[in-house]
Amino acid sequence: MSSRLRFRWLALVLSGFLVSAARGDDKAGNQSAPEQKTGKQADQDVDLAATPDQAELERKFAADLSNVVFSGSYSVTRAGKETPAEMEKYTITRVSKVKDDLWLFAARIQYGKRDVTIPMTLQVKWAGDTPVITLTNLTIPGLGTFTSRVLVYGDRYAGTWQHDKTGGHLWGRIEKVTKPAEGEEANGK
Repeated sequence: MSSRLRFRWLALVLSGFLVSAARGDDKAGNQSAPEQKTGKQADQDVDLAATPDQAELERKFAADLSNVVFSGSYSVTRAGKETPAEMEKYTITRVSKVKDDLWLFAARIQYGKRDVTIPMTLQVKWAGDTPVITLTNLTIPGLGTFTSRVLVYGDRYAGTWQHDKTGGHLWGRIEKVTKPAEGEEANGK
């Protein structure tokens, strides 16, 4: 696989990198759907205690996405046709909040004789308890200009990516690294 495709995947994953700050479990069973309410009645039934605390969501997001491997697939769409999925893996060594909705992602890329950590400041938007890593026309020196959206939930991620006229989809699992990357201490420094 060419280094250009590898870097496209990295940019997509970094913009979409990622583990949900609040893990959701679907309730199994044969439960009937609740009666739908509208207007004032629906407003009165909103449970404010169920609304996640943003500070806790952000703390968990940083912890869950630090020292992880994004292991998944990506596809390439050209001329309206989507190519079969290709496998890729990238290590995210650290995620930390910079300010407002900006986050610093440090990703370690290893392939062939290359081993490089790239820091990128990316925007994370929240859809309730679900983070969406975004970048729009972000130029990464030596790699190109990228646009992507990556949704993170639980131990999975999914999204879209674009690099010039080439784009596609990405998806996969987020796995915690059991030991620090070579040359790094256990505390991530």
